[in-house]
Amino acid sequence: MLLDSQDSQLVLLDYQQRLMPAIHDQANVFGNALRLARLARLVQVPVWASEQNPQGLGPTEPELAELTGPAVAKTTFSAASALMPRLRPAPRPAAGNARSLPRHLQKPAAPAPGRDTLVLAGCEAHICLLQTALELLDEEFDVWVVTDACGSRTERNRDAAFDRLAGAGAELVTTEMVAFEWIRDASNPRFKEMLTLIK
Repeated sequence: MLLDSQDSQLVLLDYQQRLMPAIHDQANVFGNALRLARLARLVQVPVWASEQNPQGLGPTEPELAELTGPAVAKTTFSAASALMPRLRPAPRPAAGNARSLPRHLQKPAAPAPGRDTLVLAGCEAHICLLQTALELLDEEFDVWVVTDACGSRTERNRDAAFDRLAGAGAELVTTEMVAFEWIRDASNPRFKEMLTLIK
């Protein structure tokens, strides 16, 4: 199964100013998060962000915040419940007026098409990313974790998170895998821009 940009949403967790300096290999981790956000914009994939305890860990790094819009603030380690209204908005009620048919005779409104594939990356991989991904899997989303854009303070904690996520059913991918699957074809008019972003 390949990623489809038409069915994807990108979720970037807790790339915050006071947390990032403590993350192992933080320059590469953050650089790949930026690439993902730029790629998502290029192919019109919605981008969401979260912030863990922003009073303590600070806001999202400014360069990334420009690409994600307002982040969801949270104190729980999982961002799933805070992000759910954005990831799966409630269906709009059927419109009607006083002359419309009684409710039992009305056809139900067609559900809005959803984007059920979530591409996740974030920090720390073994805490907020892991708990968010596991809860989103429970909500029956297809979860893809971008390993080279995820970090923890230690490699061991990061790698343990990846082991557990793979066992739980998440797909483990890299930034380039996401980019080439979202674009799919060298004849895609966005292909050259994509190459510029990942090089």
